[in-house]
Amino acid sequence: MIAARLHHYHEPLRLDELDEPTITDPHDVIVRIGGAGLCRTDLHIQEGQWAEKSGVQLPYTLGHENAGWVHEIGSAVSNVVVGDTVIVHPLVTCGLCRACRAGDDVHCENNRFPGISTDGGFAHFLKTSARSVVKLAPDLHPRDIAALADAGLTAYHAVKKAASILHPGSRAVVIGAGGLGHIGIQVLQALTPAEIIVIDPSEQARALAGEIGADRTVAADGRQVDTVLELTDGRGAEAIIDFVGEGDAVAQGVAMLRDAGSYYVIGYGGRVDVPTIEIISREINFIGNLVGSYNDLAELMTLTAQGKVTLHTSTYPLEAVNDAMADLDQGRLQGRGILVADPV
Repeated sequence: MIAARLHHYHEPLRLDELDEPTITDPHDVIVRIGGAGLCRTDLHIQEGQWAEKSGVQLPYTLGHENAGWVHEIGSAVSNVVVGDTVIVHPLVTCGLCRACRAGDDVHCENNRFPGISTDGGFAHFLKTSARSVVKLAPDLHPRDIAALADAGLTAYHAVKKAASILHPGSRAVVIGAGGLGHIGIQVLQALTPAEIIVIDPSEQARALAGEIGADRTVAADGRQVDTVLELTDGRGAEAIIDFVGEGDAVAQGVAMLRDAGSYYVIGYGGRVDVPTIEIISREINFIGNLVGSYNDLAELMTLTAQGKVTLHTSTYPLEAVNDAMADLDQGRLQGRGILVADPV
């Protein structure tokens, strides 16, 4: 099979010819990839930001947003059969540790993270487990939903947390209406009664945000804090959902946050630098979000089947992986980029 692999940090990926993965455990599932989503984390991996945290050995195959068709299963797999259309939860989890038994498989003590800590889905085939595959209706094509495996899942995970504080009359500010943000806007509309205010520098992104559920859109033109405060009667928003997490976004987001409000961090690359007296006196909260649980993904796919969440995508052949990475890095992508390794 062909796989796009990182051989050296700060260098383009290489297309390598590799053996197909094989079944070695009764619960293994091998998926023929029909779509693999591009993520800014792939750029951060290429830049070496994940080298120490993941402990991965180069070379390896990137790609942690994967969907396709079941190609082969282990002897103990009973939830899918060969030929089923599936989306792949990004983590391979044990099912036995305390976190897994509590339904918090995001924090599985024995997890593997294909595309980050082990070989991922920028390839013709991906090896995962029965615990990681969500069976889909056969009329859903993997290329149309692959990015929901991580981008959509992370957005859903964050919004589901925020939903508990977003009552009628409340406001949620979404920072960034790009690949993750455009999913988060739709999930907010589906799960909460809050007024949705979206901030983005791109007129095109703001227009899309308005089409998919934003009540108000605000240009990131240096005046966005004042604008949001005006829209919220000077009080700020109950929830800030930050899909950028770098540059001035964090400081501006904190300034837009209502007292006792919560700041949901999804995008990363910057720093949260807030005096502790500010946190205490205003009683504000900062909440990190890393992907989501298997149940989160299953719930998100239900919203997708109901037509409440739709991905905006651009597709690339696997062989054009470095062109796709460059488009993502240079901001030329609206929505999500999807690598198609198998056009069937």
